[in-house]
Amino acid sequence: MRTKSLSALLLATIAMAAAAVPATSYNDIVKTNFSHPISNVPGKSLVAVEVYYPPGGASAPHRHSAFVYAYVVSGQIASQVEGQSERIYREGESWYETPGAHHLIGRNASNTEPAKLLAVFIADTGDNALTTPDQAGGSR
Repeated sequence: MRTKSLSALLLATIAMAAAAVPATSYNDIVKTNFSHPISNVPGKSLVAVEVYYPPGGASAPHRHSAFVYAYVVSGQIASQVEGQSERIYREGESWYETPGAHHLIGRNASNTEPAKLLAVFIADTGDNALTTPDQAGGSR
């Protein structure tokens, strides 16, 4: 009986530890959803992208050239902008980032379920580099 209790406790502890392990690779998938000039704001466009995170997935630390509004479509996403605390946003919650803000953490808060967010940018028309990673690897 005591062995079963110890085994159950050990398994629960391992499961909790695994859930808290941060992502070790950048494997988000980004797909443009919408892009259109804003007719009453010359030189600006509205660009929406879907960001899909597989379980344990993450984005590389980066900066945006535009104002961005992020909305969690499904799952839970951990996010942190420089100067702020890390926070977990759940389905239906949102946040924003100002142009040039340093986005330190963007990851799926779950290692077992996928997550998706919609990021909407108010960008300079023709700006194709909305996201600049801290590390080599290109732009989105």
